[in-house]
Amino acid sequence: MNQTNSKKVIVIGAGPAGLTTAYKLAQAGVEVDLYEASSHVGGMSRSFELFGQQVDCGPHRFFSNQKLINDLFHELVEEDYTMVNRLTRIYYKKRFFNYPLKIGNVLRNLGLIDITNILFSYVKQRLFPIKNPSNFEDWVTNRFGKKLYNIFFKNYTEKLWGVPCSNISADWAAQRIKGLSLFEAVKSALLGNKGNKHKTLVDQFAYPKGGTGTIYQRAVEKIEAMGGRVHLKQAVRKILTNDKKEAVGVELVTGEQLKSNYVVSTMPLTSMVKGLGQLPEKVSTACEKLYFRNTILVYLEVDSTELFSDNWVYIHDQSVKHGRITNFRNWCPSLYGDKKTSILCLEYWAFQEDEIWKADDKTLTALAIKEVQTTGLVPEGVAILNSHTMRIPKCYPVYEIGYEQHLNEVVSFLKDYKNLIPIGRYGSFKYNNQDHSILMGLLAAQQIIENASPNLWDINTDTVYQEDAKIEDVLNR
Repeated sequence: MNQTNSKKVIVIGAGPAGLTTAYKLAQAGVEVDLYEASSHVGGMSRSFELFGQQVDCGPHRFFSNQKLINDLFHELVEEDYTMVNRLTRIYYKKRFFNYPLKIGNVLRNLGLIDITNILFSYVKQRLFPIKNPSNFEDWVTNRFGKKLYNIFFKNYTEKLWGVPCSNISADWAAQRIKGLSLFEAVKSALLGNKGNKHKTLVDQFAYPKGGTGTIYQRAVEKIEAMGGRVHLKQAVRKILTNDKKEAVGVELVTGEQLKSNYVVSTMPLTSMVKGLGQLPEKVSTACEKLYFRNTILVYLEVDSTELFSDNWVYIHDQSVKHGRITNFRNWCPSLYGDKKTSILCLEYWAFQEDEIWKADDKTLTALAIKEVQTTGLVPEGVAILNSHTMRIPKCYPVYEIGYEQHLNEVVSFLKDYKNLIPIGRYGSFKYNNQDHSILMGLLAAQQIIENASPNLWDINTDTVYQEDAKIEDVLNR
């Protein structure tokens, strides 16, 4: 038996990172068992049937400049995908702003006085920039000016994170906005987004015809066909280690202990570390300081096929509590088939102690119906036929100022552990898109198969975003 085949790996979590790792390991002939606490696969990127249609857990698009990621997508989805024309807008003060920007639309919505104030604010900020901006507010203000920051960044960001923008690390802006500036946005509005230079201006994306979860459902099928095992409804309590600080297996919540040579963990980083046993005081304190934001999804089946044409809309207005709304009717015809209704998904974000997180389904449904009518996205008089509510805990790692020091403390502690690989949005405490998590899974599998040593902590930390490729990069892999 060769060295690769003699390895046994346990993967915790059936999201994009965990399933990618398990798939690649099984493909290489490595013995792999994956344990998932829930009854489904795909994590936040899963798809499911609802009201006779297919939906996702909010909007999830696939677009990457990484050949490794695109190859995996085509391996699993094959030709069962379509290229979707992206249309997203920003809702602000009862007006809708095209994104990417269009000069005529902006002028009609804001007027000459507001435009003048935006330009004046921008020029002033460029002449007198904030030195060494450490928080989101200062970073974005430097890049766009205070006026544009207040219109297009402040409200949405504070809804998402639940803390003032002045308390959010500049890392968030550096990861998501990258090189985009007011100059680039205006240039795009005048000349078009030629070459798809910036991720935020990408106007097409690949989408599996059965929903984004198709990727992960097929990964499971292939893992099991190659001899791997995927165990659902089996939660892991903690990772087992020996005196040499080597990961040697896991303990399930049932108390059963399972042995392995490697453990790949996508469970929340803080929970995983706390399960390792007695921690140094600094590490324990760091774990307490790192925290996550929850998501509430409210799905509404609307008795209409002609609502709004966006894939999703960012809600920057303070008059409503939801931050984003998705219209699955505008993604792929195979999602709705012959149904003559539209399914909308409203996203709310909350902490565990927030009133909205504790609210019952009836209350949340009533709130969602009221808000879609307030925005005008669903005209009054159009019937809401059905509703469904989903709560997803700990899905957004909060980049509050100081989180870097706490995370570094944890990462430094974990570097002493061998054969333990934390990856994924939860597992690495990084706000990954599915492409980031897939890349982490690919590199984790490579590390095990080839004894390579990629620094997985560097993924999604620099200014090179994964989703900035041209369409040809997806089609001509």
